[in-house]
Formats: sequence, structure tokens, C-alpha cells
Amino acid sequence: MRAVYVESFDAENPLSGLVVGDRPEPEVPDGWELVTVQAAGLNHHDLFSLRGVGLKAEQLPMILGGDAAGVTADGREVICHGVVAGRDGLASDTDPDVPFSLFSERWPGTHAERLAVPSVNLIDKPAELSFAEAACLPVAWLTAYRMLFVQGGFRPGQTVLVQGAGGGLSTAAILLGRAGGLRIWVTSRSEEKRARAVELGADQAFESGARLPERVDGVLESVGQATWEHSLKSVRTQGTVVVSGMTSGDIQGGLAHLFFRQLRVIGSTMGTRAELADLVQFLLTTGVRPLIDATYPLEEARTAYSRMVEGDLFGKIVLTAS
Repeated sequence: MRAVYVESFDAENPLSGLVVGDRPEPEVPDGWELVTVQAAGLNHHDLFSLRGVGLKAEQLPMILGGDAAGVTADGREVICHGVVAGRDGLASDTDPDVPFSLFSERWPGTHAERLAVPSVNLIDKPAELSFAEAACLPVAWLTAYRMLFVQGGFRPGQTVLVQGAGGGLSTAAILLGRAGGLRIWVTSRSEEKRARAVELGADQAFESGARLPERVDGVLESVGQATWEHSLKSVRTQGTVVVSGMTSGDIQGGLAHLFFRQLRVIGSTMGTRAELADLVQFLLTTGVRPLIDATYPLEEARTAYSRMVEGDLFGKIVLTAS
């Protein structure tokens, strides 16, 4: 089958190890199902994999991709939850003692024509969502949903700052937060992206690192080193910073803000199967739909990945079956 995979690591030039080529058909363990992939989203996790973060050389070649929507052998249209719980993939994903991995880590990823998925990870795709829209949900959109409403616990009327504007996570946070009654502020170095974020529904947009008119109730932090100090300065006393990544590097400093102003810092990774089902229902109830920057056929994956490396996107990039 055709697939997009990492053949070698290069921290400085991640695309040098990217290959679009033939790979063996997936093995389907007991309790798993074969899904014919119709659409699969791109995420920063895929670029980390190409740089050698989270993978070892002996695992190569590894098919990339963490989220997908497709069709099972019996014709069921599904969304594939991307967190594989336990060593057999069949464990409870709410048990903190159960090890978990994402597709493209221990198990082959979703950027392929076919994918083996634990049966418990399959969520019905409603007819109201296209395959491309559904493929945006399991990673970036579920991460944003969990950050806002589960780990952050933000309530209608509160103000939440989203560090960065334009990627899948930030556009999801804008759309979900606004539909959930939150006041969403964003930051970006790009004037164009700030303007587009406001058009999308953000209440205000600020240049990265800018002093805000007032401190916010919470911050969604996925950038790391470049924005960490600003996040701590921008949140109110006893406010909440929810951290889901560090695309610019590990954090340093900020302890004085943390303890003196009694801030609550909480980590967040992806979401549970039940939360993915809740997210789908949220979209159906509110009418919110994922913002897709562009779709590319699987064979043009290098172009799609290049867009993500350059940061030249607003919304999600999706690979399609044709």
C-alpha cells in the first residue's frame, strides 16, 4: 500500500527523511480492525518524528500520522481515536497506570491507504461531517477541547489567551472557545494571522509578547520557551495555564510568578475516547466545523509537510485518499 513514512532523522532538515512509497499491509491483531483511510490530518507531532523526537532508529521506517477518518471492512464510517492504550491497544484510556502511545510511535501511523485500529478506538463519523473535517478531530481539535473544557475547566464569560494563531490547535481553540461562551484572545507575530484570527471569532489579537489590556483567566500554552514567560505574566493571580506542547523548546524560569501569584499549571495531552465522542456531539450541537487550510492527495504529502515546516498555514492541512 502507499504510505508516508520517515526513513531517517534530521533535526535541521526534517523533510530529508520523508518518503512517499510502498509499505506492507497492516497487521490486524485480535480486537483491532482494518480501516481504509479517507482523510488524515497533519500535526506538529509528525515533524517531531521526522526530527527523531519520540522515535528510535530501530523503529524505522515508521509510517507517520496521528489522526484519520475512514471506512471499516463492513462499511462503517469512522473517526480513529489516536491514543492507543496498553501494550495490546485494548486497555482503558482513563487508567493513569496504563502506558499509552500515539499512532506513529509504537504502532504505524495514519498517513497510509489502510490502517489497523483498536475496535474500541473507533467513533462513528456522523454524516454531517466530511471525512476531511472528521480527520481534523483526534489530535489538534481534541487537544484544544480537553485544554479548554476538561483540564482548564474554563467557564462562559472567562477570558482565555491562546499563544499563537494559525495552526490547527489555535484555530480549534478559537472556534470551540467562542462557541462555548469564552472570550478568546490570541497572539501572533504575523499581522495577517492576527487579522484572520479575529475574523474567525477571536475577540482580540495581539503581537507576540505584547502587554495585554488586562490579565486573563487562563492561557493555552503549546509553544514553550518562546512564550512561557509571557504566559505567566499574562494570567491573573490564581489563574490557570494549560500546557500541551513546547514547539519552540523546553521552558526555563518563571518560578517567581508561579508560586508568588499562586498560578495553576496543568498538563494536557490529546484526550480520551469519551471526550472525542463529546467533541463530535459539541460540533453537531453548535454547528462549528474545523477550519481546513488545504487538502492534498497522499502522493503530494511532501508539499503538505513543507507547508507545515514553513508555518505557512491557517487551519488544518489534510491528506486525502485521492
